[in-house]
Order: sequence, then C-alpha cells, then structure tokens
Amino acid sequence: EGAVFLRKKITLLRAFSLLIGSMVGSGIFISPKGVLKNSGSVGFSLVVWFACGLLSMFGALCYAELGTRITKSGGHYIYILETLGPLPSFLFLWAEFFAIRPANSAVVSLAFGRYMLEPFFAPCAAPVPAVKLVSLLGYYMVLTLNSWSVTWSARLQTALSIVKLLALALIIVPGMMLLAKGHTENFQDAFDKQSLVLDKLPLAFYAGMFAYSGWFQTSFVREELVRPERNIPLAVIVSVITVIVGYMLTNVSYYTVLGTQDVLASPAVAVSFVQRAFKSLISVVPVLVALSCFGTMNGGIFTFSRTLFVASREGQWPPLFSMIHIRRHTPLPAVMLMFPLVTAMVCIGDIYHLMNFFSFSRWLFIGLATLGLIVHRHRHPELHSPFKVPLFIPVSFTIVCLFTVAMSFYSDPVNISIGCTMVLSGFPVYYLIIHRQMSNRCHYLTYKLQLLLEVVQQEIKTY
Repeated sequence: EGAVFLRKKITLLRAFSLLIGSMVGSGIFISPKGVLKNSGSVGFSLVVWFACGLLSMFGALCYAELGTRITKSGGHYIYILETLGPLPSFLFLWAEFFAIRPANSAVVSLAFGRYMLEPFFAPCAAPVPAVKLVSLLGYYMVLTLNSWSVTWSARLQTALSIVKLLALALIIVPGMMLLAKGHTENFQDAFDKQSLVLDKLPLAFYAGMFAYSGWFQTSFVREELVRPERNIPLAVIVSVITVIVGYMLTNVSYYTVLGTQDVLASPAVAVSFVQRAFKSLISVVPVLVALSCFGTMNGGIFTFSRTLFVASREGQWPPLFSMIHIRRHTPLPAVMLMFPLVTAMVCIGDIYHLMNFFSFSRWLFIGLATLGLIVHRHRHPELHSPFKVPLFIPVSFTIVCLFTVAMSFYSDPVNISIGCTMVLSGFPVYYLIIHRQMSNRCHYLTYKLQLLLEVVQQEIKTY
C-alpha cells in the first residue's frame, strides 16, 4: 500500500533506552568476577571499572562524531568502509558474523538462563542443560519480536531499561546502607601490589569493557533516528555518565557485602550478593537481572541486523539481507540469520572463554573505526560536523584499544589466536567472492527466498 523502507521510529527517549538497555545487561552481573580475577585486588578492580567507563566515554564521543559525519546506519562496519576501505570493513563483517556477535549473544543468553533459573535451584547451581534450554528460549523470543515489529521492539527496550535501573538500585541501596554503618573490612589493603599481574590486565579490561559495551548502538540505527545530529550526542553522553555512576556504586556495594574469595567463587555475583545482604529479595533480584539480559539480547539483535542490512546494500553480503518485509517493515532476513550460530555457541560455550574469544576482534575493529575518524578528518577538512570532539580523544582511544589488543596475546594466547585466525580467514573469501563481485550470481535462490519471506528491497533512501 505504500513505499517499503525502514521508518524513523527511534526518538531521543528510545535512543537513550537502547543505549542503557544494551550497556546494562549481563556484564555488571557477571564481569566483576572476571575483572577481579585478572586485576588481583579490590582497589585495582575499581580502578579498572572507572578506566573502562572513561574509555567508553571517549569511544562513545568518537562514534557520536562519526554518526554526524557519516549518515548511514551500520555502526563499526560502515565507519570502517567509509574511512579505511572495503577490505578492512569486510574483515570486520566476517569476524562480527562468525565470532563477535554470536559469541556476545551467547554470553548474554547464558547469563539470562542462569539468573532466570537461579531462584528455583538455590542454594544449588542450576543444571547446565536447563540453563542452556532457557537461554535459547529467551533468545528465540527476542528474535521473533524483532522479526515482527520495530515499534514493539523499541517499546520493550524502553520498559526493560527501567527494569535494569531498578535492578541496579536494589543492589546499590543495601550496599551503601551497610557501608554507611562502617562495614569497610573488605576494603582493607585494597591495593595489594603482590597480587597484581600486569600481563593479565588486558583480560580485566576486556571483562570491564564487555560490561560497558553497547555505547555504540545508536550508530547501527542512524537512518531510523529522529533528528540524529542532536539526539546521538545527547543520548550518548547522558547514558554513558549514568552507567559509569551506576557501575561504580554497584561494584562498591558488591565488595561491601562480599569478600574477594566470595566474588571469585560465585557463579552469579548478584545472586550471592542478595543471599548475603537482602534475603527478602532472594527471588526478585535474579529475575530482574534476567530481564536485564533479555533487554541486552533485544538491543543486540535490533542493531546487528542493521549491520547485515547495510553490508548487503553495499554489496558485501548476499542481496537477500538488504530486503524488508512488505507489511512489517522489518529487515526479516537479516534478523533471522544469526539463529544457527548463536544456537551452536549456547550449546557448546562457556561464558568466560566466549568473552575473551570475541573481545579481541571487537576491540581491534572499534580501534580501527576511531582511527578512521582521524583519517576522515584529515581527508575532508572542509566537511562541517555538527558535533566535534578534541583530537586527543580519538587518538588516545585508538592507542589504548590497539595496545590492549596487542597485550592480550600474552594474556590469553589460545583464545586470542583463535579470534585472530577467524579475522584472517576472511582474506581469501574477500578476494575470491567479494572483490570479483561473484556474490550476486545466486539470483534464482534469492528470488525464491524473497517469495517465501515476503521481502523486497528498500524503496526510499534514508541517508
């Protein structure tokens, strides 16, 4: 009945909810263990949390400028394509599809399943098969919703963002009350230098940055944002500051109630916290945490489908995935594509190994995207940007990202080597298929799938 294209339905409130909903997820409830384990002490772990927040703010400001300079959706992919060229952008897409995104989604899904079942099995751990089954059911529910409606996905994200902030408040308030009463024994000798292992610090940063990851999500849906030049910087700055304050207070609350050994021994830190500090909410907080993870899954599917959509439109992915459902106006093929890989990783994966596995590739390409901002400024000095950050911010952020990636080879050589191999395996694919423009030769299969899924190409340019 009308033109088929992705509508501008992401308002400032929805953009803020998308960022909060993507950042506050499983990370703050599982990453404290990884940060503490690799930083060595309570004091150094809090320093890592603050440094990760500051680094996230630098990255978010860089992406806010990129989002006002480059008007297409697609996030990391489109920024690397427009600034550094087609080969590095395809390598990102290859690593993102086969490693980064499915591993990330599997981590969040497993956290959702674990916290959802925790009240039913406490004080024992939930059975692993049951956790994986509930994890997959939650992921499939989000997948179905994103295939059905953009509006309802955005509304769910807004509602779950409120739930996430409530979950943090329920951890922060009792911890602060105990701290005010003088319970500071777990902060004695907080900076124990003997337990600090420098070559493990990159893994501590990976765990912390995983908890903050999501500050870049508005860049994936740039074409669907209302007034992006104003709303991207505003949503980014407010949401990242909110999350930094919330995460620091949450970690202080954890350490006020739980000792170092308690945190390291806990499979679910938030649940252990509630068991010790607030037993009346023993069945409430895990469910709130699970809903937080559910919101992060929703935000991840919502945004990554746009990356595949844009990559297909740019000719670096099969053309089917740049198509939109004729009635639902959702990028249905792009949404459904992650189904098999996430299912496989949930079935065989472990949270902490998966986290290290995808972190290498993710931060390598985020560093390249902010390097691209520096290159883009140099190439196009005449281009007016409504939002511009000081040059030292993209320079320092890029250096930290690439240095952390390089150091991680010493910290976890096995998982990082697997991630590196996954990136490099994209080279022959690019030169054999993409560079020779062989990807458009499966017209018959594309046509049949188009009829089956009721999808067509976007009819109006939104950038």
